[in-house]
Amino acid sequence: MTESFLRGYEVSPWELRWHGMDVDALQRTESAFAVSNGHIGLRGTLEEAEPRGLPGTYLNGFYEQHDLPYAETGYGYPEEGQTVVNVTDGKIIRLLVEDEPLDMRYGQATEHDRVLDFRKGTLARDTVWSSPTGRRVRVKTERLVSFTQRAVAAIRYEVEPLDDELQLVVQSDLLANEPVESDTRDPRVAAALESPLVAEYQHAEEYHAVLMHQTRKSGLRMAAAMDHKIDVSDGVRTHIEAEEDLARLTIAVDVPKGGRLRITKFLAYGWSAQRSVPAVRAQVEAALAGARQTGWKGLLAEQKEFLDDFWATSDIEIDGDPELQQAVRFALFHLLQAGARGETRALAGKGLTGPGYDGHAFWDTETFVLPVLTYSMPDAARDALRWRHSTLDKARERAAQLGLRGAAFPWRSINGAECSAYWPAGTAAFHVSADISDAVVRYLNATGDDDFMRTCGAELLLETARMWLSLGHFDRRGRFRIDGVTGPDEYSAVADNNVYTNLMARRNLFYAAEICGAHEDVATAFEVTQDEVAQWRKAAEAMFVPYDEDLGVHPQSEGFLEHDEWDFEATDADFYPLLLNFPYFDLYRKQVVKQADLVLALHLCGDSFTPEEKARDFAYYEARTVRDSSLSAGTQAVVAAEVGHLDLAYDYLAEAALTDLHDVHNNVRNGLHLASLAGAWQGTVAGFGGLRDHGGRLTFAPRLPPRLRRIAFRLTFRGTRFQVEIDREGATYHVITGEPLELAHHGETFTVNSEPVRLPIPALDPGPAPVQPEGRAPARRRPKGR
Repeated sequence: MTESFLRGYEVSPWELRWHGMDVDALQRTESAFAVSNGHIGLRGTLEEAEPRGLPGTYLNGFYEQHDLPYAETGYGYPEEGQTVVNVTDGKIIRLLVEDEPLDMRYGQATEHDRVLDFRKGTLARDTVWSSPTGRRVRVKTERLVSFTQRAVAAIRYEVEPLDDELQLVVQSDLLANEPVESDTRDPRVAAALESPLVAEYQHAEEYHAVLMHQTRKSGLRMAAAMDHKIDVSDGVRTHIEAEEDLARLTIAVDVPKGGRLRITKFLAYGWSAQRSVPAVRAQVEAALAGARQTGWKGLLAEQKEFLDDFWATSDIEIDGDPELQQAVRFALFHLLQAGARGETRALAGKGLTGPGYDGHAFWDTETFVLPVLTYSMPDAARDALRWRHSTLDKARERAAQLGLRGAAFPWRSINGAECSAYWPAGTAAFHVSADISDAVVRYLNATGDDDFMRTCGAELLLETARMWLSLGHFDRRGRFRIDGVTGPDEYSAVADNNVYTNLMARRNLFYAAEICGAHEDVATAFEVTQDEVAQWRKAAEAMFVPYDEDLGVHPQSEGFLEHDEWDFEATDADFYPLLLNFPYFDLYRKQVVKQADLVLALHLCGDSFTPEEKARDFAYYEARTVRDSSLSAGTQAVVAAEVGHLDLAYDYLAEAALTDLHDVHNNVRNGLHLASLAGAWQGTVAGFGGLRDHGGRLTFAPRLPPRLRRIAFRLTFRGTRFQVEIDREGATYHVITGEPLELAHHGETFTVNSEPVRLPIPALDPGPAPVQPEGRAPARRRPKGR
């Protein structure tokens, strides 16, 4: 059973379906209907290429460089930016019905459905179209980007005449340098994206073609290749041609009523910064040969088998809110698509669903996305951290440029070099280095991966620890201070002793000391002395964490509580987000918070706070947080659930999970928000499940919001798959496969194996509900689709 609702998508537990044709909605549905495997990303544009909102075919890590503009240059300012490139589009399959092109803006689409299937891993379409002169055809398509064959995508395209015999002509293209309307206000970026690909090689024969290009400034080389299998009764005529930016196979055939033309289009993509034209061509042609050998049915079978394993490990079940159930699975599916085959490439803030944020990766990856992958697809988390490790030289260079030791990782980047032109929210946001170290420790604790520790993890920990020791200093009272930084809240910049940053840095220093102390050979290999380890421990133990005794709360940063209050009542709803309507100068000197900052510390560093401190801190910052960032709602859901405000946590969870499906921030045209999608997992598993992993020990404090009947989720830890099921009376734990685990439930330690363990949920009085700034409370959740 499905039920339509106003925003266009239909509610269904295992798919995302849009019924009917809405040209104006294409911009946002193309992002939601994107298919990817972490290496190749195809936006959900129609096969005919027009109408469309925004074309998009992306290769992870493939970018163009451009100059960064400054009114005045300054020491340490990055000089070059990086922007993701829309590469050669292989999705295009145009259809002419008796010389009339199938265009959804003309004629009439009497039926039109598009379905993203979370279990099959395909985007399917079923259209009945009448041409302006009344000729009717049914067009069925299905596309996938393979999880098992990293360089491969494929499309099944089927046309059936419904009334009479028809002449059908199909044009299957590889098209480079598609015109793209850029939203950027920077003309230099727009110029970089205008025809960024320079042709190097083209070839076509029979049903096969390959195009090769190189970017003008970054010098990256890519190849796109296509091959076809044509299934039709007889009388087919074909022609293939290739030029610099276009390869086209034309297929013409007369098809009787009741007959059909079926085409399978196989695509392969590859790129390199170093390999030659023959080498990259050979790579994609080999991938194409493998795809042809596997065939369409084989690719479908591999895709389903891969997803069966993923859902067996990672599914989340929610009873009582069908729309939220769909949204959470949508989120998990897109997180899988972003990370499954990234393999030492960055996980961008938009994944491979659109050009938003110029395709850059941020701290979002390690803080929000990698916890999901660590407990569902640990190999994908490992690969993402290997990418960070591969950029260590650039991080060391950046640290040295800033007068620091160790490694200072960038605020935003594609290749590892800093490309944020904005100082306070870029270079000053040093917490990204601690976020990376936190993800390293979480992965090591969850997997026991000694090889990764020795080849990547330890070096990431110790080089970031070196950075913190050189960035901070011991004051005259012996406290270790970290001054002049920007925490997660971008409405407060260049502040002293940001609590989140200091607590994360303390953890970073502590774990670097632990790993070097436990593995003398590792310390020796990286020239870590005992004196250096002692200094890390001393700094960690002396880390200054400000606290206001009068108010009984932690300031977000030292002095924050002395700032003037923001006048929320006088701020019109149309003036949000504030950064677009007020000067940063005014934001920096007021108690107004863009996104969870101190509250994020309550989650990730929760073992540094008492339950009473968490409740007071959460209430205080609820009244000052405006959520002008999609990163915030998931974290607020987690902490609201922990302190007992379950209805509020439920509302925040829904906001995080539905950010893209409801286009909450009116920018899903440019791609999905991976961190907010991860917030759906965080709000469910860390929020209502109460998962915490402090010190490498898994603990749970589950609670169910009144408007839900049941939540169940699955995790992987040290090779063991297990499930946690929460209902209104208690929680049940059991191992699905693997060895028994020692866990904790509301502070009680227990061992779980294949025999279910059921435990009660203790009552909690949360006290008065916190208040939000005027007009900024989350929408009250009213479950749809019941």
